[in-house]
Amino acid sequence: MVAKEQLREAFFAQNAETVLSKLDSTATGLTSAEAKKRAEEYGPNALEEGEQKSLLAKFMDQFKDFMIVVLLAAALISGVLGEISDAIIILMVVVLNAVLGVYQESKAEEAIAALRQMASPMARVKRDGEVVTVRSDEIVPGDIVLLEAGDVVPADLRLIESNSLKIEEAALTGESVPVEKELVDIDADAGIGDRLNMAFSSTNVTYGRAAGVVVGTGMNTEVGHIANMLANAEETKTPLQENQDQLGKSLTILILAVAAIMFVVGLLNGRDWLEMLLTSISVAVAAIPEGLPAITTIILALGTQKMAKRNALVRKLPAVETLGGTEVICSDKTGTLTMNQMTVEKVFYNGEIHDADAAIALDLPVMKVMNFANDTEISSDGTLIGDPTETAMVQYGLDKGMNLKADLAKEPRVAEVPFESDRKLMSTIHKLADGRYLVATKGAPDELLKRATTIDMNGEVLPMTDAIRENILSANHSLAVQALRVLAMAYKFIDEVPATMSSETVEFDMTYAGLIGMIDPERPEAAAAIATAKGAGIRTIMITGDHRDTAEAIALRLGIIENGQKGAVLTGAELNEQTDEEFARNVEKYSVYARVSPEHKVRIVKAWQNHGKVVSMTGDGVNDAPSLKTADIGVGMGITGTEVSKGASDMVLADDNFQTIVVAVEEGRKVFANIQKAVQFLLSANLGEVLSLFVATFLGWTILEPVHILWINLVTDTFPAIALGLEDAEADIMEQKPRGRSSNFFSNGVGGAIIYQGILEGAITLFVYWWGSSNPMMGHTGELAHMDAETMAFITLGMIQLFHAYNSKSVYKSIFQVGVFSNKTLVYATILSAVLLLGVILTPGLSTFFGVSQLTGLQWAVSVGSAFAIVPIVELVKAVQRAMGKK
Repeated sequence: MVAKEQLREAFFAQNAETVLSKLDSTATGLTSAEAKKRAEEYGPNALEEGEQKSLLAKFMDQFKDFMIVVLLAAALISGVLGEISDAIIILMVVVLNAVLGVYQESKAEEAIAALRQMASPMARVKRDGEVVTVRSDEIVPGDIVLLEAGDVVPADLRLIESNSLKIEEAALTGESVPVEKELVDIDADAGIGDRLNMAFSSTNVTYGRAAGVVVGTGMNTEVGHIANMLANAEETKTPLQENQDQLGKSLTILILAVAAIMFVVGLLNGRDWLEMLLTSISVAVAAIPEGLPAITTIILALGTQKMAKRNALVRKLPAVETLGGTEVICSDKTGTLTMNQMTVEKVFYNGEIHDADAAIALDLPVMKVMNFANDTEISSDGTLIGDPTETAMVQYGLDKGMNLKADLAKEPRVAEVPFESDRKLMSTIHKLADGRYLVATKGAPDELLKRATTIDMNGEVLPMTDAIRENILSANHSLAVQALRVLAMAYKFIDEVPATMSSETVEFDMTYAGLIGMIDPERPEAAAAIATAKGAGIRTIMITGDHRDTAEAIALRLGIIENGQKGAVLTGAELNEQTDEEFARNVEKYSVYARVSPEHKVRIVKAWQNHGKVVSMTGDGVNDAPSLKTADIGVGMGITGTEVSKGASDMVLADDNFQTIVVAVEEGRKVFANIQKAVQFLLSANLGEVLSLFVATFLGWTILEPVHILWINLVTDTFPAIALGLEDAEADIMEQKPRGRSSNFFSNGVGGAIIYQGILEGAITLFVYWWGSSNPMMGHTGELAHMDAETMAFITLGMIQLFHAYNSKSVYKSIFQVGVFSNKTLVYATILSAVLLLGVILTPGLSTFFGVSQLTGLQWAVSVGSAFAIVPIVELVKAVQRAMGKK
């Protein structure tokens, strides 16, 4: 019996007899007993489900993150201090993050489940010398499987018989037209798309029939190989997640150190240890931005809603922001940059090449032949069913006003010579009203030229001369170098249908009618989208399973490469010749990859990632799934995409429009900018709190009670920070370079703004406390004077954060440039926060609980006026920065 390790052998590079011998099989198939024995050896012909974690295990795994542990500790401390609302909010954040994590993990399993669903349920095989139908999961290596049009290939097969077989492999290879299979030996280094003697599991037979010996089942098929790559693909953290982890760790360590120093200094200054413990813990809880994960989640969720309205459906929240940092978009060609629909682009007749959008006479022989020598069916709803190249020709005729059904009713098909891959021609015979018969033939230009003795020129039939033949060949070459798929048309009239239908009895003495040039055209909006991305500093890389010439032609038309650009196109075979290290050094040279396999796509993505780039991968086929999962953000196609590719994606384009990716990038950039605004606001506010209390502790002052700190942190942080997440994108956001992987929350001036603005907040608060304690009003002295000063500090620190929210609308731009009241949500949020903040002072009972006093008009004016001072001071700093060239 064949060994398991042989099943990934290059059987396509061996002749059929050798393959049958190695698999201990024959053309008549296996016996039932041998099939049963092999089934026990190899197991079912199905993709493995892998080890499944329980829902609880997945949920518990989410609590291993450092920031999550810190948040749980913060919730515990808040609960011990009696701050139940804080504890509840923190726990809600933690649980929400855990639920999202479980959801994301489940999506990877869905992708593999979708692969399993692609398999054929039943298959016809030869067992005991007879043809029987069995469940596809019962197929074993060595089985002889029979295929015909409409079948889903149940396993990987080395073909041993073939009759005009065509298989649609777009989901696996990315090639936009069905592949004509041939019983030929193939080079051992050939890619999947070039293995013409193979049929691959889960692909679709569109034409002809064949028999093949099973050389791979289950996980040993090409689809199984992709499933294995999916299962083992490394889940990479998004730049946002990396930044958030880094920020959480750094801040937590710093804040805990500050709290410890405060506690020690307070004790040295003679303060009560319990009072200092509570103060230090309150500072730590207030300063740790425990609301940041929740605010980030909310901003991302709001971003997903806006993206959904623009046909970008986000499946994983961090993907929203990752798009904004994208530096390289690796895009599949077929169905993403192109229409995935063969279309007539050029027509050659009367000695000239014409564009497809030019007018054409419906009675021209070339027009009639392309529609008559055609197996396309027109369904009742007008849908065209058949081979993509044939449906393209019928669609062309319909677009020009041809009534094909009526024409065929007048001149019905009465006989045919079907297409065969060895002669590359097909002919149909139609009965005419005058009793004669029309022979309409289409096929490969060189083959049809051999059979043509005359040519139709402007309605006149002329002898085929060498000069005319050269003109036809020149036109064929001209169309071919544009990567067009070229077919030739010819015809003749006969008096009677031959008794024997064959190429020899029908396809001779033909009259040449013309050539048709077809291509899977680029999407009309794709070139503009690529240009926009280029202007935003984003490089587009095209990856396809199609041939080099086709890939290069489309890339030129899209503006991915330019005429005369040398060495920008690389094939999968050429990529195989480079080691990972060599490829990493050379990857920036290449903009187009042709004839690639799923492994190649993963290598390309990883090579760019190793250069520190944030990589987006777009695709619609099964072959794209591993690279979609490996990329920083995988973008699947909603209409043409397979369930496998969607399952491996972070985002799905509902309209399959490449332009939507660029729209989503803009939204992603806006989301990250808004998260930065929230970070700037939160951290400068927290820094102001920490500095106020830290310096006060050194000075021996008690400027705020623990309850004051926690209340300010609760009511002045969350609402304005969320509102900042709703800021509109700044006008020049798509003219900026991508932020990339190296940037973080503190990039683009945010870090410096946090520091100087936090120092300002702390300094103003300390000034107000000093003024209030050294200038008692209304005769208050002692404890009452201290309470007045604390109340003033409480109002100032709270209000200064609300005023500062407007400074955070832009790092360098004036609030008058971005619009003071342009964000209505921010206006409402600051009003709500101000009511909650000041309500504890103005509401009897609450003021007693919070230990605050009723202030005089002057004290209110000093407190609120000092808080407002943060706005003109920051405006002045921004003006200086702009004068220094900051943007």
